[in-house]
Amino acid sequence: MADDGLRVVAGEAAHEAAPGESISFGRAATCTVQLDAEDPAISRVAGVVERDGRIWFLTNNSSRRPLTIVDRFGLRSVLAPGSRVAIEGRMRVIVDGARSHELVLHAPLPEAPSPDGVPTGTPTSAGDGVLINPQDRLALVALFSGYLHEGDRYDPSPKSYAAAAARLGWPRTTLVKRIEYLRSRLTKAGVPNMQGWNALTALAEYVLTTGLITKGDLRLIGQ
Repeated sequence: MADDGLRVVAGEAAHEAAPGESISFGRAATCTVQLDAEDPAISRVAGVVERDGRIWFLTNNSSRRPLTIVDRFGLRSVLAPGSRVAIEGRMRVIVDGARSHELVLHAPLPEAPSPDGVPTGTPTSAGDGVLINPQDRLALVALFSGYLHEGDRYDPSPKSYAAAAARLGWPRTTLVKRIEYLRSRLTKAGVPNMQGWNALTALAEYVLTTGLITKGDLRLIGQ
């Protein structure tokens, strides 16, 4: 695949596209990647991947069915019918029907801004100075392991404190105190949304997008 091309992997099959080409997927035999032809819950052309300018986009071609996308950090979102999203690096697409089909898209990462485009002024410092020790990392991986898995084990939601603690063989109170202390430190360091009803989801988004935990860390908890 050229540096500016794109690859779509569906099961054991891989399809590559160069700029000016497109890859479609859905129920119809005319699609580049044909999913279950007998499943009427899948749109005839569920989606199309094509390049616009210097960026590859995924477009939901269905008029009724949403697509589920999972970005390179493991965070899930819904792509509504008729909408499109830029593909940055590795993205997974889940097409739901009688069963779920998963495609993996590989596109170039976005280019870093040129030196001339770097804003001036005080740099963002949210979270700076908050050290994550090995025990903190264990707690985070156990709590957010569902985000790091793929396929049927992917689950974009935090585990319960009880389930995460049981995975580590810790008392529940030990894990709760460690996570609450970490959230408190991040709050003091300027990271938003570390308190309140949605704090665990916000913490998951923070540690995943900053690379504090990655898929490789699943080995820490034997997964």
